[in-house]
Amino acid sequence: MLACTYVEKGKFALTQKPEPVLHGPRDAVVRVTLSSICTSDLHIRSGAVPRAVPGVTVGHEFVGIVEKAGGQVKHVRPGDRVAVNVETFCGECFFCKNGWVNNCTHPEGGWSIGCRIDGGQAQFARIPFADTNLVGIPDGVSDEQALFTGDLLSTGYWAAGIANIRRGDTVLIIGGGPTGYCTALCVLLHAPARVIVCEKNAVRREFFRKHLPQAETVSPEEALPLLRRAEHGGADAVIEAAGTKESFRLAWECARPNATVVIVAMYEEAQTLPLPEMYGKNLTFKTGGVDGCDCEETLRLIAEGKIDTEPLITHTYPLCRIAEGYELFEKKRDSVIKVAVEC
Repeated sequence: MLACTYVEKGKFALTQKPEPVLHGPRDAVVRVTLSSICTSDLHIRSGAVPRAVPGVTVGHEFVGIVEKAGGQVKHVRPGDRVAVNVETFCGECFFCKNGWVNNCTHPEGGWSIGCRIDGGQAQFARIPFADTNLVGIPDGVSDEQALFTGDLLSTGYWAAGIANIRRGDTVLIIGGGPTGYCTALCVLLHAPARVIVCEKNAVRREFFRKHLPQAETVSPEEALPLLRRAEHGGADAVIEAAGTKESFRLAWECARPNATVVIVAMYEEAQTLPLPEMYGKNLTFKTGGVDGCDCEETLRLIAEGKIDTEPLITHTYPLCRIAEGYELFEKKRDSVIKVAVEC
């Protein structure tokens, strides 16, 4: 089968691999119908994800059809359309039982798919713990609508959930890319008074105005003066989804005293907090990665029309041309937001 493979630092390649087989009775094999390219994939290629294993098939945002299921799999069966969770989790360890599935202690737990075990930029993928990591796609929900359930939408739902948002709050989201968009969708479910999205790219600000007009959009230069004029001198909650040195600083600067700052971005270099300068703000920081165990709920919200991530898909390529998709996505050409890959 064709698979996009992490060959070595700085290099992905489309290679031929054997079709996956079941490794245990809790596994399933999924025939991938639609996958996508994520910024995290670029971080893997650049070497910024030390846990990533050379030789692994990349891709952790995908949907498909169950091809095979192990004897202990109860919730899905061959022929089912499913969304795949970005994280594999056993459901039995201390962390899983508390909902902290990102820290599952099983050797294949946490962010494994497309990082430490073969992922979904391929024609088939093996999924450990199929009962916890595959979620049936409701009738009437397309592959395109469900595509981001397991990662982007899980990230946004998780970030909004841990940000302590109360009705009437002002929430700042830094970064108007795909993660910022999914986060804004989920923040709106909490009924804040204002959702402000800070994004430097004018094309992406316009994307928000078109597809999510409930959110205000500002440039990084406008954000801090605007938030300082807020009722309590800053945002009640800040969610940082941009991943730069400047956005990291802006996050805590724009927060009011005693606010919550949620860091969901990935960084390619260490960040520092100037604690003497911050003294007295009494901020609570919460950092990723995502505890992605709410896919069933987010799929329900999609089916009910309360969340729509399909506008994020601006380009689609077949798997055999995935290198073109990567180049377009990395260089942000042609107003690209997300690239879907037909497998």
